[in-house]
Amino acid sequence: MFRFVSVCFVLLFFLTCVTDGTYIDDLYDINEIENIPVRTSSDNRSSVDFPNVIRIVMAADNALLPPNIKSVITNNISNQIFNNELNFILQNVDRYFWILVDKENSLSSDYIPQNLVHLQDSSFRVNRNDLFLRSIAVTNLEEMSIAAAAEGLTIIVSSAYRSYVSQEQIYTRNVNQMGRQAADRVSARPGHSQHQLGTTVDFGSITNAFAQTREGRWITANASSFGWSLSYPDGYEHVTGYSWESWHYRYVGKEVAAFIDKYFDGIQQYALRFLHEYSKLIQNN
Repeated sequence: MFRFVSVCFVLLFFLTCVTDGTYIDDLYDINEIENIPVRTSSDNRSSVDFPNVIRIVMAADNALLPPNIKSVITNNISNQIFNNELNFILQNVDRYFWILVDKENSLSSDYIPQNLVHLQDSSFRVNRNDLFLRSIAVTNLEEMSIAAAAEGLTIIVSSAYRSYVSQEQIYTRNVNQMGRQAADRVSARPGHSQHQLGTTVDFGSITNAFAQTREGRWITANASSFGWSLSYPDGYEHVTGYSWESWHYRYVGKEVAAFIDKYFDGIQQYALRFLHEYSKLIQNN
């Protein structure tokens, strides 16, 4: 249906040579276009920003979003709040907060994030003395840890930034120990790890027992308020490519975290794929 709707809008747009603000009910019976809401102008005639509608629908389609998430996007397709939030992220939020790093999309071997800060015990604890994060992530980790400490909880950081070389070493070790197929479920190939961004942390024991600890439950409930997002949730290996990692959180910034929760059911991968596809359409426009 989404591909059909996309084609319909493209054909209507180009065959009629419409411009922004053209009334869609002059061209097509809007009631026949399933699930596409419209804005209402001052004279109560329905109008749609055709180019942006096309981009959003195509991005949702290309991102392989499931029907329930597509429905949320479709229902907000002409919502100015949604468009403002989307544009703010693309124009004002550090690209490396929302850049897609997964099994299909990688960072270059020479990418090293700026402003890496050595982690030391503060409001949170560190399990090793060789951990680094980008300074903006540290600031927000401190903020989250102070809030947790106020409830008698101690957040423990067990892993953070990983260079391309360290990813090679970890991946090779895992392949040697468990075989490539099993390793690919739990370990990123070099360049494909979110840890290389310098904005990703492994908390606690680095086992899924973390989810049942007081700290794990607190982080699950509160992380997004501080700009942190769970990367690999339980039951979404078919989406993320990785088995459940209850300890693995990426700092995406408060705006992106709110965007993920509001429109993408809290699933980071869906939101970042959508932003990835939408930004490509913007760049190619």
